[in-house]
Amino acid sequence: MADRASLPFFALGSEEDYRLAAVETELWRPWRGVQALFRHVSGLTEPTYAWLAGIARPGESIVLASTLALGARVAQEKLGLDVVTVHLMPLLAGSRTDPPVLPGLPLPERVPARLRHWIGRGADRLVIGPAALPALNGFRARLDLPPVRRLRRWWSSPQHVLFTFPRWYAAPRPHRIPHAVQVGFPLADRFGDVAEPSATETRFLDEGPPPLAFTYGSAMSRSQAFFRTALRVCTGLGRRGILLAPQGGQVPTDLPASVLHVPYAPFSRVLPRCAALVHHGGIGTVAQALAAGIPQLVVPVAFDHFDEARWLRRLGVGAALSRRHFTPARAASTLRRLLIDPRVAQACSAAKARMAREDGVAEACDAVEAFIRTVRKDG
Repeated sequence: MADRASLPFFALGSEEDYRLAAVETELWRPWRGVQALFRHVSGLTEPTYAWLAGIARPGESIVLASTLALGARVAQEKLGLDVVTVHLMPLLAGSRTDPPVLPGLPLPERVPARLRHWIGRGADRLVIGPAALPALNGFRARLDLPPVRRLRRWWSSPQHVLFTFPRWYAAPRPHRIPHAVQVGFPLADRFGDVAEPSATETRFLDEGPPPLAFTYGSAMSRSQAFFRTALRVCTGLGRRGILLAPQGGQVPTDLPASVLHVPYAPFSRVLPRCAALVHHGGIGTVAQALAAGIPQLVVPVAFDHFDEARWLRRLGVGAALSRRHFTPARAASTLRRLLIDPRVAQACSAAKARMAREDGVAEACDAVEAFIRTVRKDG
């Protein structure tokens, strides 16, 4: 896709590096997952900086950097590059009055917001900082840059920030980043190559009522218990099911004809033909199910998954069960309620209509182009 768009492409690590990171046990634990993630991210900071130093030109290039592209922020400070930080999820907005649900600390919302925010700052100091800052600050010292004290305060570009989730889904208040613009979800499979469902998938979808869909993310390699429960849920509810798992050895081998396993299926083509989606709570998966207008049951693992479950509950389109509580009986009961409640159906229809009216990618491009005009005019 980068080649067809005439964009330079630089791989951060290899497929084997990605595989080794994905199978690390601690990556999929709420608190330890954050620490494991930043250990891997720290190793990518210097290569990112070096690539930008060789290819980007101050005053000519605009760098769009994801939250964890820390090398881009270093290049902004050292080389004077224009950088737009793109935050994909509400967890990164950092609201004081409506703090996010942190992984491993699902505090109830009756706990005062100021206390939840204070605890979040403690997570910065005790979890994120020790995992990310030593390597980052060591690299910055070699570039004669001052150390970073709080990563989550520093990683947003002081020039421009994009939040790529719509206000009807989550609106940070008050906004602590005044130079940020909020746009819709960037549904990537509306652009570039979008594979059609395979003949097997199409035939399965055509042969019966809408199935329940289950996925635990493309990187998760420890989902055997999740898919065993999924199979029992389908049996208990008398529903067909489609299990999406690209990793080998995750899905039971003795599946009945009413349950199909596929390594991959395009969500934008398959989910509108499903009855509900059970998943880990990744923001991209959340957006696709909202666009499909189907209920969601989230079984969070780590990272932003717990917070996305909160927003789905607020919208009235979903529910959540912890991994410990994701049993066949509880999951079946929760799904049964989601599938028959007219209020859930109405909320899902409303979300689908909103998604159809938006184009998050185009909105993001417009915002970046407006930023370019601003910096070129000022320059």
